[in-house]
Amino acid sequence: MKNIHASLIVKLLALAAIACVPLSGESFYIEIIGKVLIMAIFAMSLDLLVGFTGLVSFGHAAYFGIAAYAAALLTVRYETANLWLALPASVAIAALAALVIGLFVLRTKGIYFIMVTLAFAQMAYFIFHDTPLGGGSDGMYLSNKPSTSIFGWEPFDLNNEVHMFYFILGMLVLVYLFLHRVLQSPFGRVLIGIKSNEHRMQSLGYTTFRYKLGAFTLAGALGGLAGFLYAALLGFVTPELLSWHESGNVLMMVILGGMGNLGGAIVGAFALEAMREIFTDLTKYWQLLLGGVIVGVVLFLPGGLSGVPGRIQRALQGGEAK
Repeated sequence: MKNIHASLIVKLLALAAIACVPLSGESFYIEIIGKVLIMAIFAMSLDLLVGFTGLVSFGHAAYFGIAAYAAALLTVRYETANLWLALPASVAIAALAALVIGLFVLRTKGIYFIMVTLAFAQMAYFIFHDTPLGGGSDGMYLSNKPSTSIFGWEPFDLNNEVHMFYFILGMLVLVYLFLHRVLQSPFGRVLIGIKSNEHRMQSLGYTTFRYKLGAFTLAGALGGLAGFLYAALLGFVTPELLSWHESGNVLMMVILGGMGNLGGAIVGAFALEAMREIFTDLTKYWQLLLGGVIVGVVLFLPGGLSGVPGRIQRALQGGEAK
């Protein structure tokens, strides 16, 4: 019980610290932390598959990019899109793409599943890269940020960087609470059981394919939410958002933070972006340093960065016992 209370206090303090970022008045920090929060949502969506269901997808960026392009296309067509219409529409398109792709890829397992998810993501990448639909390799710009108008009343303005920041932060909190509730539900328990032993869950009468398809679709929808927010924040999208590099980045966030831990996905997003900023200032070979850290975490911190406090606590308790 004490550990639960301590963990809750740490999370609330971290949330309060992030909420204070706009007080700095620095546009650079507001935008960069806003981007990290979006990537944290993206990482949590992938962790639902990798950490809790045992499905290692290497094509998760497809849903991120599809929703981002949907946001751009809706904005261009209707000049200024309405947030309350464009956001659900973009998420629904990403979810539909995940549902269709999931019907195919979930019939495979192991390395074949990884490769097929990658193949579908690359197909989506080339649709936007090689056709006029997505503006080719140059991508697309959002002419205007979505409007929050509700029958003429605007509760907040996404053109205001502070309002945008708090909207993204609010989405992060909602996604965290939603996934936490999902994982505590019977549906979530079945997903965890599938990761542990799918054959046993099948012998108990569960149609595991349906549960995995539900998780795959939900993860795609939440990845789409992150993609929409990314497009709204930065105002442009490119085919690189769907590339295997982006899928690899978000997978590294999950590994860094610790798989099967929603808080770990958020920690991993902050850690990866922080290291990228620091290492790029140190050397042009920053990717070599980043790769070394990833290897070190995998070898010496199997629980990821989020597991470090627990390891320290157990070490101290072991010392006291002696």
